[in-house]
Amino acid sequence: MAGLSQAHVADLLKVSRPAISEIESGSRKVSADEIAVLAQIYDVSSSWLLGEGESKVDLHDSRLQLAARELQKLKDDDLERLLTLLASIRE
Repeated sequence: MAGLSQAHVADLLKVSRPAISEIESGSRKVSADEIAVLAQIYDVSSSWLLGEGESKVDLHDSRLQLAARELQKLKDDDLERLLTLLASIRE
């Protein structure tokens, strides 16, 4: 949903790309430290990642799907700049 490739997340988490695939499929356990880093990468709380949050994301929301498709088209440097800009807007 965030428009990040597995390779990009793997680089940020300092694990292999297949490890990200295993995390997504539920076949690999994730350490508390990795959860904290993933929360930072996706700008969500650790509790949301663990399914403990109250709010649910509607994966069928056409705006969310459009945003994810557009984010996937960005180069890594451009995506990093955009994420920095979004974080500064939230502050």
